[in-house]
Amino acid sequence: MKLLTTQQAADQLGVTDARVRAMIRDGRLRAERFGRAHMIREDELKLVADRKPGRPPKPKPEEQESKARKSGKRKVR
Repeated sequence: MKLLTTQQAADQLGVTDARVRAMIRDGRLRAERFGRAHMIREDELKLVADRKPGRPPKPKPEEQESKARKSGKRKVR
């Protein structure tokens, strides 16, 4: 069992250190905390290795309007 810093995990996943910390905060990646540092088991990286890269696409304007209608919110112009 090898422990990695968030920067080492980021290098292996091909993402930034901030993205790894966000995955930890969101509960998608388990880590142990030692003082201020998060340490991640190397085998835990398998849990997030198959994630989709990048941000999800923005919904089209007609999708936003239909969601707003369903939730009872109106679009402010």
